Amino acid sequence: MPYSLFYSTTMLSDQSKQPAPSSDDALEPIGAELAKRSTSRARRIAEKFVVAALGSIPWVGGFVAAAAELRRDEAASESDDLRTQWLHEHARKLAELEATMEAVVSRFESFGSRVDERIQSPGYLSVVRQAFRAWDRSETDDKRQLIANLVANAAGTRVCSDDVVRLFVEWVDSFHEAHFAIVREVHHNPGSTRFEIWQAIYGELPREDSAEADLFRLLIRDLSTQGVIRQARDTTERGEFLRHRPPARRAPTPATMKSSFDDTDPYVLTDLGRQLVHYTLMGDVRRLEKADGQVHQR
Repeated sequence: MPYSLFYSTTMLSDQSKQPAPSSDDALEPIGAELAKRSTSRARRIAEKFVVAALGSIPWVGGFVAAAAELRRDEAASESDDLRTQWLHEHARKLAELEATMEAVVSRFESFGSRVDERIQSPGYLSVVRQAFRAWDRSETDDKRQLIANLVANAAGTRVCSDDVVRLFVEWVDSFHEAHFAIVREVHHNPGSTRFEIWQAIYGELPREDSAEADLFRLLIRDLSTQGVIRQARDTTERGEFLRHRPPARRAPTPATMKSSFDDTDPYVLTDLGRQLVHYTLMGDVRRLEKADGQVHQR
């Protein structure tokens, strides 16, 4: 229900005229509300996840305490428009937070009992706290979905260390959706040139001296500098990159500089970029475990 947590927490003050709950105490009914919707196995592991997620967002406890206080003082609530508006705005965001946590907990159940220890580990809970701080700063549903995917996939599979996963959280927090549009295009069409990437995402080419071209160069440069994409290069059997051999005869120097929408150099994801895609853009990672104890996915 859209405002189930909002209404359940404002009812706290109906019991008696007791002091408003502290921020920590106020988190308990929210965790219980989510946990009671889960199976008995999931309830145990969901509690630590919920507490870590909610505890990382500063305004959640204050919201519950303020809602209870406002309901207790009904006379003041009629005149305190600013506080009422703040509560209604955060009630909407709390409902979105609840939906995100419910979706992640549902993914926990699909992974089975093999990930219970992982979900309750300090390393994973540290990722959860950092991720939900980034979730709170996100302004779009697309970015919040990337974070939800990352949190769920970090529980169900281990293709890199938690240190790298935390780096991915930082990237999701700092990258724009336009960065991920390019990552998504290179993932789906490896070897795409800048020209092909632009046409697939935006269509008609702008002028070379336009703001759109400047922004596109910036996006490509950001992703290249951070090691998410790179120009395709041949490698040896050991993965060593081969040097580019210049042509025997040099072509005449062109009169214009290389285009922002160059159609000669292909781009691919780096191995680190493929891991980023695995955690953020894959909505349903299947977890497989071989006899050697290593985790693999398909």
